[in-house]
Amino acid sequence: MFKKLLCIFIVLFAWLNMATQPVFARDVSLANNQILLTPTHGGDGSAWGQSNCINCHVLRNIHKTVPAIKGIVQDVGYRSCTGCHGQNGTNVQRECIVCHNSERLPKSPLQHAEKNHNFTVKQDAPLTDENCIICHDHSDMDKKFEPAVDLTHFKGVGLDLPYQNNSEFCLRCHNEDHQPVGFAMKPRFLRDPLVMMEKNYRFIDMHGYPEGSGQRTYSGLRSHYQYPSVVDCTDCHAMHGTHNTKLIVDRTDAGMKQLKAGLRLQPVLINVPLNGDYSQLCVTCHQMSDIVEQGDEDTGNGLSGVHQVSSDCRVCHVHGMAAQTGL
Repeated sequence: MFKKLLCIFIVLFAWLNMATQPVFARDVSLANNQILLTPTHGGDGSAWGQSNCINCHVLRNIHKTVPAIKGIVQDVGYRSCTGCHGQNGTNVQRECIVCHNSERLPKSPLQHAEKNHNFTVKQDAPLTDENCIICHDHSDMDKKFEPAVDLTHFKGVGLDLPYQNNSEFCLRCHNEDHQPVGFAMKPRFLRDPLVMMEKNYRFIDMHGYPEGSGQRTYSGLRSHYQYPSVVDCTDCHAMHGTHNTKLIVDRTDAGMKQLKAGLRLQPVLINVPLNGDYSQLCVTCHQMSDIVEQGDEDTGNGLSGVHQVSSDCRVCHVHGMAAQTGL
């Protein structure tokens, strides 16, 4: 009863002081990248366990100092609270897509197609709020993406280190021997890349930790390419939406974060047909220094520079083939 009376008093006080926030309202501190509400909510915990934000927070005063999202919050209302700040000790549904959608935040992230990392193999459907918080349980929403902060920290068996890059997040599950509890994957066939990917990425693939010489005919790079030697999984695989199989990005602005904006944001469209022709993907970064084998042929997305266009690239280039350049 005391808690309810306290909240009623706060609301009444706020209405009488329209220019200011309620006197008892406190900002969520980002000093420790903590945006989720904790049992200290309210300063002394008096607001923890409350499911109705309206009891203490006047909508028109929320996020006055954050104009980038203030308008969205005013439009969506209190439904937006749980997406950023969590459930406040209740069983209220956390809503993310109420803001992260094609109307309000269309590029954060792009969700233009139904093939995505929804943790359900062979089922294509739009991402749901439940899908979002598996990977983004405690993002600090500061517009600066930091894997160790913004991605859910999964404890691998015998491995509990912060992520240095996006790939380390992916490899926390896509490995053979230290998958997190509850996210175990069984190989579908011998050397299944879904579970072999850590070994491929760390020891075999030229897009992973191994560094190529950069001297071969097909390793020429486009002038818009500014990657370090290690390429993140999410540069080529779209987590939030693509029409391509194996979650291959279907447009450069859905991945490839380190391509120069002039090329990435056009965007260049990428289609990977079922016959294994990956030329539209490869050509966004690769451009031959010596033109051979159809190297000057348009791959179909306006770019040229890779060989044997329209052929099945998988004959020579697949994850884990140590004898070949590229992958």
